[in-house]
Amino acid sequence: MLKLNLIANFIGQGWTAFMGLAFIPVYVKYLGVESYGLIGLFALLQAWLRLLDMGLTPTISREMAGYTGGSHTAGSIRDLLRSIEGVVLGVSFFVAGGVALSADWIASSWVQAEEIPVIVVAQSITIMGLVSALRFVESVYRSSIVGLQRQVRLNVINSSMATLRGLGAVVVLVWVSPTIQAFFIWQALISAVTLIIFARTTYASLQCAERSARFSVAALSAVWRFAGGVLGITFLALLLTQVDKILLSKLLTLSDFGFYALAAVVAGALNMTIAPISQAWYPRLCQLHVAGDDEGLVRTFHQGAQLVTVIMGSTALVLIVFSETFLKLWTQDADLALRTAPILRLLVLGNLLNGLMWIPYQTQLAHGWTGLTVRMNIISVLLLVPAILWIVPRHGAEGAAWVWVCLNVGYVLIGVQFMYRRILISEKWRWYIQDLLQPLLVVTAVPVLVYWLVPVSEGFFEQLGTLVFAASLTLVAAVVSAKLVRQKVCSVTASFVESYALKKIHLKSL
Repeated sequence: MLKLNLIANFIGQGWTAFMGLAFIPVYVKYLGVESYGLIGLFALLQAWLRLLDMGLTPTISREMAGYTGGSHTAGSIRDLLRSIEGVVLGVSFFVAGGVALSADWIASSWVQAEEIPVIVVAQSITIMGLVSALRFVESVYRSSIVGLQRQVRLNVINSSMATLRGLGAVVVLVWVSPTIQAFFIWQALISAVTLIIFARTTYASLQCAERSARFSVAALSAVWRFAGGVLGITFLALLLTQVDKILLSKLLTLSDFGFYALAAVVAGALNMTIAPISQAWYPRLCQLHVAGDDEGLVRTFHQGAQLVTVIMGSTALVLIVFSETFLKLWTQDADLALRTAPILRLLVLGNLLNGLMWIPYQTQLAHGWTGLTVRMNIISVLLLVPAILWIVPRHGAEGAAWVWVCLNVGYVLIGVQFMYRRILISEKWRWYIQDLLQPLLVVTAVPVLVYWLVPVSEGFFEQLGTLVFAASLTLVAAVVSAKLVRQKVCSVTASFVESYALKKIHLKSL
């Protein structure tokens, strides 16, 4: 099931990421970079809404994974789901209403729009609140399906709705109304449909119980300690990852914020290369921990860590080295690429370092251990927030991006040391050397050599060919350098070749 889920996640989330990125140049063309700044503000609002779920959506994912391992009955898991639904629905109404009531103030006193009328900004913010509330509720069912390891079905739904969301928005802008309000109204319609589909899928994946599900304070109390730990992690992580955007949305003009938001979207899409791994590995790590299979847990941990380094590392380093080339190809706007590339390089580097911590973090959660990450993030916030407040007014967007890089260097070199004192005690140096260092040296050297040896021309197809060549060569070299990934690839390839040969022999015998 782990392999099937991983493949489904890469295909589904890869397509979803493509749909999310492919049409951004169209949005900028029809709406303008200032209106795209509002879309960046929308992404910021959705990120902060993660705080209001009080750690319940990661908790339901963990409990659903435990349900597959036998730690819940059909009745108890349905009660927990219904209880979390009640909390999240109440919060979503509060969110939609609160954003609507504060929309005029945000539009006039916070956002620095130069060309868009204040009333248009306020209307857009109101619709943003509605869409964010719908997606907030949707996250409960999405997390449930992840925990149930029904990830093929999840990715089919995600890919379908992402296609409707992206293509439909283009149709609306080109043939109906090229306005930011029309864009957000379409997002609201798709979010409502997606919510209904995910809810029905979740309940259809659970066994029938003897009675109807009901709201249960006891069910919430049983998971509250873990949820509280996740809440603390989420709050601090949001401060660490979003405070730069909050400050920049106030300090920069909406147009300049649009450039930063564009770089952040591309850098954030890098996480799509490892989200499928994390989504497939986390339930498996939970299952192995519950079963007491320490040997299997260690093996799965290192497989996941190496796979993250290979996939994310090869993508990130190519993007860092060829950032301006990529942006030119994607946006067909040389000036936009020139202004965005320096920010993009730094944000991608920071996200790469952050991504290397995903499997260790998932392993901590599988053990039910949230305290370490909470303490690490408290210290980081105490250092980071003053740094951002000092550097952003002086160095703008690039300064904020450098702070993000330094933060994640600290996590990789310092923070993770404390994890290996309590869990996976003998695995630290294996993680550093085999899982990180060896593949990263390769994925750094290959794209740099390609950049030096293969001159990038101005032609579209020549630039595209250079990028594809660099990415392919880097990925192959990274796979070869990571022992566990290389063994798995060789095993799968040998199995496929053997199966193909047997089929040919069978056909000949007929």
